[in-house]
Amino acid sequence: MSHYWTTFVELIVTPFQHLTLVWGIVPLYFALLLNELTSARANYRTAIQTGFSFLWAAAQWLYPYFKAHGPDGPTVDFHAMLPINLLVTFLVLGLGAIALFSGLRHRYPRYFAFLGYTRFSNYFMITIFPIQAHYLTWTWDRLIAIACFAVPIWLILHFGLMPIRNRP
Repeated sequence: MSHYWTTFVELIVTPFQHLTLVWGIVPLYFALLLNELTSARANYRTAIQTGFSFLWAAAQWLYPYFKAHGPDGPTVDFHAMLPINLLVTFLVLGLGAIALFSGLRHRYPRYFAFLGYTRFSNYFMITIFPIQAHYLTWTWDRLIAIACFAVPIWLILHFGLMPIRNRP
């Protein structure tokens, strides 16, 4: 288990070791803390928060591949991304757009009401951020570490912030 702890710490620390990643990760931490201080119930406001977090993360992952000037105008070089990174980026982008529009329209598409639960989504965006930003690679050890520490981190945040949550 100590190996997975070291791997988990690496996932959390890496974005703060590179200035270019700090600008992408800090809003996700802010969103995580903001969401932890609000009600646990899913609603349309939390869907908007989920949508913003997802779209922010996907934009940060795509930005290094964006070429503003070229013979065909602005483009994104998708060939430079690994297939797993491309899949995760577009999954996050799609879910973020659905969550944002669902929150704005006050209506979820069928089977997408889970997008109103924003707390856990920020945890996953934070932990996969350095992998998706290509500062670390996708490995089974990192995926297992993310899964192993999901519940303990949620419990720490949930009970640790309970005294200040929903104060009048």
